[in-house]
Amino acid sequence: MRFSILFIVCLFTSTIMFAQADDILAKDYYKNGEYEKALHEYKNLYKKSPSNITYINQIVSAHQQLEQYKEAEAFLLKLLNRAKYPAFIVELGYNYQLQNDLENATINYNKALATIDDRPINAMSLARTFQSHSLLKEAIVSYEKAMLLKPDYNFNLQLAQLYGEQGNIEKMFISYIDFAEKNPASLSNIKRQINGFISEDGMNENNMLFRKILLKKNQQEPNLLWNTLLSWLFIQQKDFKKAFIQEKAIFNRQPESLNSIEDLADIASSENDTETAKEIYTYIIETAQDQDTLLNAQYRLLQLEIKEAVKEDYNSIKTKYLALFEEFGNFSQTLNLQISYAHFLAFYMNETAKATSFLEKTLKLPLTELQKAAVKLELGDILVLQEKFNQALIYYTQIQRNLKNSTISQEARYKVAKASYYKGDFKWAESQLKILKASTSQLTANDALELKLLITDNKYEDSLQTALKLYAKADLLAFQNRNNEAINLLDKVLNEHKTEPIIAQALYKQGQLFEGKQQFEKAATNYKSIIANYRDGILIDDALYKLAELYTKYLEQPEEAKALYEQILFNHADSIYFVEARKRFRALRGDAIN
Repeated sequence: MRFSILFIVCLFTSTIMFAQADDILAKDYYKNGEYEKALHEYKNLYKKSPSNITYINQIVSAHQQLEQYKEAEAFLLKLLNRAKYPAFIVELGYNYQLQNDLENATINYNKALATIDDRPINAMSLARTFQSHSLLKEAIVSYEKAMLLKPDYNFNLQLAQLYGEQGNIEKMFISYIDFAEKNPASLSNIKRQINGFISEDGMNENNMLFRKILLKKNQQEPNLLWNTLLSWLFIQQKDFKKAFIQEKAIFNRQPESLNSIEDLADIASSENDTETAKEIYTYIIETAQDQDTLLNAQYRLLQLEIKEAVKEDYNSIKTKYLALFEEFGNFSQTLNLQISYAHFLAFYMNETAKATSFLEKTLKLPLTELQKAAVKLELGDILVLQEKFNQALIYYTQIQRNLKNSTISQEARYKVAKASYYKGDFKWAESQLKILKASTSQLTANDALELKLLITDNKYEDSLQTALKLYAKADLLAFQNRNNEAINLLDKVLNEHKTEPIIAQALYKQGQLFEGKQQFEKAATNYKSIIANYRDGILIDDALYKLAELYTKYLEQPEEAKALYEQILFNHADSIYFVEARKRFRALRGDAIN
């Protein structure tokens, strides 16, 4: 009995395997243009599975490729006698069209469309078949007719894609919007689809059309969906003030959460629209009901103020921190504020002793291990600021020991390596960086790889490692907010070590520091030097992208920027900047569709 069952199973399995092999063979013949062989194989497969639509379609297509239109017609008519499948009527019409018999083609197309009157669900198979032959008008008619007969049908998503293929952008936008209105859960997908047809340019024709449609919808039938999509559109255009207006309108009608407004503030901040970000954070502070949201907004607002501050502003910022501690207290909920206050004291006001004392008190609060690690990370940074590297290593090592394999532990290991690098112990730094290459944190892994390459590429050039030590010192000065001194020291590297590989790195680092001081022309000169003299180096795509960004955002030279983005696209397809460069290149070129 067992033998019989095993024999049957084996026989069944073998049959399936042979069928799959025949199917693959038929596909290969067709793909390679061997249509007679493909036709023979598909006919054999069809005999075994006469209801398989794929085999039927491939037999028809193979006949047509061989210009055997009469044979294809006879085969289709025989099928239609057996089963009135409407898609076969479309195939018959297309067979006539291939013979330039447009009259019979149209008769059959209309006959197929007429079947929707009795069975609106036929629209799906008919539209797919029409679309497979690029008969977009007929595919659209199929869906529209079915929706007219059955209003509960929603083919707006399919229609939108067809309108897009047709180039009918207005109808495409309307269909996507109508689909999203009935299917709110699909909004993220709809945004992705629409994103391909708009650009960062608010004056782009498609952008203006999409905005016009949404505003009209909002006037005719107010719906928060329209505000949401308008806000999203303005964010794509980097017009954060207008997006904020829409987000406030949404919040006024649904005041459950400030999450979207918080996200908008963070985006505006990351895009350096500091004025709007400050305005949004101030609104959150005035509006928030829960303490966490309020404290986060206060924290973010202070970071923006510090970023823009000059020395004369420091006492005012310090007073704001102290006022917040007076109002909310020093406890775990204000931990981010406490850490940022200590950082401000140390790195901006040069009050390292006060900063350290403040954080040591913070450590005595009832904190989780993760919170303690965040405080110790800052204490370590303050010690590095003072060039007390060995003491800093104690804090970093404690984090690694107490929170093994966590993201903050990996960050601490990176800081151990960086501290060793700053003091010129390149061998130990390199050993730590090797471990971090496999970090689960992509950001830490990338930073570790970048620093390791810097050390590896330069440690053998000079037995005394003079240039690398100078560069590391300049890097430390930049960490200490002593940017002018860092720039001057990098000048020394550039002037005294002209033949060494560290020159490209020094030019790039100095360019970044010039950018921080808003000396954009000087930064551009450095990036140009890398592009001209180090075309085969690892920093070439960084320099191309940085220079293009300067031309776009600050130096008002869009054509030069476009040429640089184009170089990334053609010569650096593996660059981390590739996707963004393509987006910006197309925007500068004025593409209507991405």
